[in-house]
Amino acid sequence: MRHHRRLDAAAQLEDPVSGLPAPQQGGASQRRRQTWEWALPALIAVATFIAFLPALRADFVDWDDESNFLANPYYRGLGPAQLRWMWSTTLMGHYIPVSWMTLGLDYTLWGMNPAGYHLTNLVLHCANAVLFYFLARRLLNAANLAGQNADQRSVAVAAAIAALLFAIHPLRVESVGWVTERRDMLSMLFYLSALILYLRYVEQSAHRLRPYLLALGTFVLSLLSKGTAITLAPLLLILNVYPLRRLGGKAGWWTASARRVYLEVLPIALLSAAISLLSIIALKPGRQLPFTGKLAVSAYSLAFYLWKTIAPSGLAPLYDMPKQVNPLEPRFIASYAVVAVLIALVLAVRRPWPGVAAAALAYFVILFPLLGVVQNGPQIAADRYTYHASPALALVIGSVLLRLKRPLAPPVLAFASALIVAFGVLTWRQTRFWNNTEVLWTRVLEVDETSPVGNFAMGAIRFKQDRVAEAIQHYSTALAVDSLYGEGHNNLGVALARQRRFPEAIREYQRAIALKPSLADAHNNLGTALAAVGDLNGAITQYSTALSFDPGRTDAEINWGNALVRLDSARQALPHYARAVQLRPTSADAHHNWGVALARLGDLPAAIEQFRATLAIQPDHAEAARYLEIATRMLAQKPNH
Repeated sequence: MRHHRRLDAAAQLEDPVSGLPAPQQGGASQRRRQTWEWALPALIAVATFIAFLPALRADFVDWDDESNFLANPYYRGLGPAQLRWMWSTTLMGHYIPVSWMTLGLDYTLWGMNPAGYHLTNLVLHCANAVLFYFLARRLLNAANLAGQNADQRSVAVAAAIAALLFAIHPLRVESVGWVTERRDMLSMLFYLSALILYLRYVEQSAHRLRPYLLALGTFVLSLLSKGTAITLAPLLLILNVYPLRRLGGKAGWWTASARRVYLEVLPIALLSAAISLLSIIALKPGRQLPFTGKLAVSAYSLAFYLWKTIAPSGLAPLYDMPKQVNPLEPRFIASYAVVAVLIALVLAVRRPWPGVAAAALAYFVILFPLLGVVQNGPQIAADRYTYHASPALALVIGSVLLRLKRPLAPPVLAFASALIVAFGVLTWRQTRFWNNTEVLWTRVLEVDETSPVGNFAMGAIRFKQDRVAEAIQHYSTALAVDSLYGEGHNNLGVALARQRRFPEAIREYQRAIALKPSLADAHNNLGTALAAVGDLNGAITQYSTALSFDPGRTDAEINWGNALVRLDSARQALPHYARAVQLRPTSADAHHNWGVALARLGDLPAAIEQFRATLAIQPDHAEAARYLEIATRMLAQKPNH
């Protein structure tokens, strides 16, 4: 006799997204449900992709991309040497081996074509938008908002609107449009995956271990993509209070079930602590603000991010940190007031609107490590810092929609659609500001024309374009705001020297050295300027100092040799040219000047050899070609030749 186990019909129709039982429906109704069930994620992905399309035409930018990619041969590929480097490097203060592996894969696929790197960033962002949609559905269902006044279709639409408001927003552009910020998208991909897997684990009555272990594994991948993921442990505690209701309230804070929650979160907290320590060591943070300064910057940043989320205008790739932070400055006082009002509002709604309070607390917790607790870089705030935290605010919108009597009413959907389209237009426009280096720094100066970093960067661009007068203007503007920047004085000196204003250039180099005595570039440039005004012994002293700080400077060795030749000490110059060639065998200048010194000493065969080496490296080197012809003719005219 065959026995049949009775299956619950609702269990068979379990919703694949929310994990909750789905209503039983007939065949046609079920097909319609399946259509919109997957149409929404597809719509989210396509709309997000379209909003960021200008990124695919963007180049690498000289704002960390130079150090990370253009001048970095070590990440290029996925061979043993590259993998060893990826898993051991803390380049620019970050330990992100998983992110480096995706960038190595990009190089394997695209070489140095920036379009491929941008495409990967955009695909990851679209994936995050879809993942957040699935997460939002689970959380909105867990909050039981749907059970009060909305069906599953309303939940899905509310989650989709929340996902689109997260994904299609100008504040996301810095993370998506900047190749260096690959780590944001990748870390978020694993972060959201860990949350979804953890919720699946909680929803299972037997608490099967497999989803939890998978959540732990994806969390580790998130940490190894970017350290921002350290906020997962406190976020899980918040979610276990609301909407999961496994902590506090009737569940208690130290019951057996509550202790189970703490045990679940403990491994995540320990991993976060370990990666936090590693990040601080790798970052090597410099001079930090005093406590009052940190408090002012944190309050300002929090208010800034909230305001720019609501009204995303005037966004820029950089917002300069002021050189002196006065906690009583009006903008900081206004920020304290904004934060105080927000705290009061959250406390007021924590009982009638617990979801809003939980989301607000989650937003703050995720942002907290990025609010200036450890100052890193020249910015007081950065659009990219909102990437991990912004879903919390988007969820507030979703929950508010579900509390409406008619969440799918045409006026509601029309308003939400108009808002998403408006953000999409602003996102498209903002993405174009990351098209190339010049456009990027032009935008920075449009928002803040006195930006020291922006003016220094634009000065360098204008100098490369041989628009030296404009470069000098930008450097001067920057130094009027930040006169203590040694590299800035050095750059201004180089521009002045290009105009042969050597006394002024010398003063700028001396200021640079006074501010930063170990700046080898300034010592070398000062030597060149002193040589130009005839102080060859002073120049040699500076070349020697430059090499003491940076023994690998080929240009300082060549310049030292040139000064000795001008002092009729060509024989003493030869070791300097030899060292320059040893340091950089492909230096045409080193070979050429070595040949000139040898010719002065009468060693024409050796000189000819160096001129030929110069032309092998640089065939259009006119002086080397002329000197080679002269030296060859002179050698042929020698009686004993």
